[in-house]
Amino acid sequence: MDKRLQKVRKLLEEKNLDACIITGRPNTIYYSGFTGSTSMLLVGLEKAWLVTDFRYTIQARGQVTKDIEVVEQQESFYKTINGIISENSIESIGFEGSVLTFSEYQKMKISLTKAKSLVNLENALDRFRMIKDEEEIELIQQAVLLGDKVFDHIVKFIKPGMKETEVSAEIEYMMKKLGAKGPSFETIVAAGHRSAMCHGTATDNVIKRGDAVVLDFGLIYLNYCSDMTRTIFIGEPDKELTRIYGIVREAQEAALAGIRSGMKASDADRIARDIIARAGYGDAFGHSLGHGVGVEIHEEPRLSVKSKDILADGMVFSVEPGIYLEGLGGVRIEDMVVLVGGKIRNFTTSPKDMIII
Repeated sequence: MDKRLQKVRKLLEEKNLDACIITGRPNTIYYSGFTGSTSMLLVGLEKAWLVTDFRYTIQARGQVTKDIEVVEQQESFYKTINGIISENSIESIGFEGSVLTFSEYQKMKISLTKAKSLVNLENALDRFRMIKDEEEIELIQQAVLLGDKVFDHIVKFIKPGMKETEVSAEIEYMMKKLGAKGPSFETIVAAGHRSAMCHGTATDNVIKRGDAVVLDFGLIYLNYCSDMTRTIFIGEPDKELTRIYGIVREAQEAALAGIRSGMKASDADRIARDIIARAGYGDAFGHSLGHGVGVEIHEEPRLSVKSKDILADGMVFSVEPGIYLEGLGGVRIEDMVVLVGGKIRNFTTSPKDMIII
């Protein structure tokens, strides 16, 4: 964890700042280890303080690293921070501009009377999280393997006549039964015509014979997220859906084989997109190929047409092409991967052969 704080301190030196305030939950977890819902993390050039309230002080002392002092807030968070910066001659302070609302910024500006300047760091602290260390990679692998176990169970559980919500509830029950904190995003179960909705979260729609069912879910395990998608079929699918499944699988496998460290993220997206476009479904693949995953379900890098990111070893991201036809249905296949030694290592082990129930 100290290595992470050192990255922050290097940024402070580059920006000629004395400290920064971290308020977003993902960065608080990443830089301090504290998982509570309310705190402010003040990182200075030599010291760091986690300010929280009475509800969390015991938890915080058990979670933060030895390099961080836990301080119980008195009267208000900003009054406590104000005292710390006064005692430690901290004058110029950075903040998470990508997280802080305008009203909260105004409150900070008024309340921190001892600060001479407040500097917007935008998403600079987020981007340090793009490169995962060995411990993070192992935790993500464990999270993904739990997701694989959930999928293995749900394929045996799902039956025609069930509501999407029944399947979603069983998915989330199994996550917790296997040791996950819970879902990393709202579980997607979309059957029949609803499978053409990229983010078709579960409804009372009844799963019927002939339906494609998109199952997109993830879980949180020891603060790290997983994400996977498989499309299964209830009975023999429509011929066009069968063809689409083959195209999506070909596009995904081509991307998995072709993505390399040093590649533009936009070029990675293009590998899958070109295959889908050549098959005549270019307009039906409207989202990006993938996104980074870590303590947040969506983080850097972004594998999209417009992305400026360059892929590098240690980056963890999804690879999830899809085709969606309104009125008929959709297919998406998604794995989570990490770049190691210049090429992809796939975390996800769930089968990709067409599953017909």
